[in-house]
Amino acid sequence: MCFPYHKFLRERAKQGYTPQTQIPFGAFSALWRFGGCVPDRGLRELHSMEFQDKVLKCIDCGADFVFTAGEQLFFHDKQFKNEPKRCKPCKGKRANMLGSTPPGATYPKVETRTTCSGCGKDTTVPFKPTQGRPVFCRECFQQKRTTAATA
Repeated sequence: MCFPYHKFLRERAKQGYTPQTQIPFGAFSALWRFGGCVPDRGLRELHSMEFQDKVLKCIDCGADFVFTAGEQLFFHDKQFKNEPKRCKPCKGKRANMLGSTPPGATYPKVETRTTCSGCGKDTTVPFKPTQGRPVFCRECFQQKRTTAATA
């Protein structure tokens, strides 16, 4: 049996929900899948997909932090099995300690002065050369690349 979307919204409004803020995202994907109708069984699934903010305790600092409904929905969509264990500040400290860089961070550019293996000219390269491998200046590198492409 099909439960039309407008009836679904009316039912949700009776329960105090506003369509803009509190209808689970799964409702919209269900509507897409079922052509504008939510099957009765799908309606039960959507009711069970509602998330409430949870207060969790950080395992590092012991502080309480909120696991929001939006974060829970993200975890559900990604099929993560475990709730987060650390608050955001402790998660950031742990990431820095393990050596990962936060988004937007830039790496320092490495410029190494060396001698070109092709023409003997002094040049800089954007990497640290390894021993036993030839290093070329821009002109020799381009020339080598074009001859390799035509061969």
